[in-house]
Amino acid sequence: MEALVDLALLALLTVLAIGIVRLRSLFGAAMLFGIYSLLCALIFVVLDAVDVAFTEAAVGAGISTILIRSTLSITGARLEVKHSRPLIPFLITAAIGAALIYASLDMPLVGDPNAPANLHVAPEYIEGTRTEIQIPNVVTAVLASYRGYDTLGEVTVIFTAGVGVLCLLSRRRPRRKTTRRGS
Repeated sequence: MEALVDLALLALLTVLAIGIVRLRSLFGAAMLFGIYSLLCALIFVVLDAVDVAFTEAAVGAGISTILIRSTLSITGARLEVKHSRPLIPFLITAAIGAALIYASLDMPLVGDPNAPANLHVAPEYIEGTRTEIQIPNVVTAVLASYRGYDTLGEVTVIFTAGVGVLCLLSRRRPRRKTTRRGS
């Protein structure tokens, strides 16, 4: 039953991705991106990663959709269609996709108790949390201490992106020079 839910969500994501690529209305694409993010959040819930799901729903579906809509209100909501079918970008994308699929074949199965992360990393975190950091919650210890620099980097990237978006949205447009008739 769980595999059926996973396949249904993956099928919906695939249909949405194809729809986003084929759509010429940027407003519609922005809305489909929001739905796509919500489906990704639902997949994270199914995978028992509720904290990641919450972040995906808030940032992916919420803030990103608002920022894209704000940008479209400034730039326009239609995509100009160029009638070319470039082969090189398709081949590059196919090659990268094939390389990623090939690399994923060497990964351990999901939930494999003999996976290196389950044999070496997880026991160290579980046993060392109380003695090394004095934090009783393992998830909090991993996010706040073991991955502290990573979390700081993520916060820095989000802050920088927010400042960049604010700078773009608050940029003033130059005034047009008006000429007097009869001069």
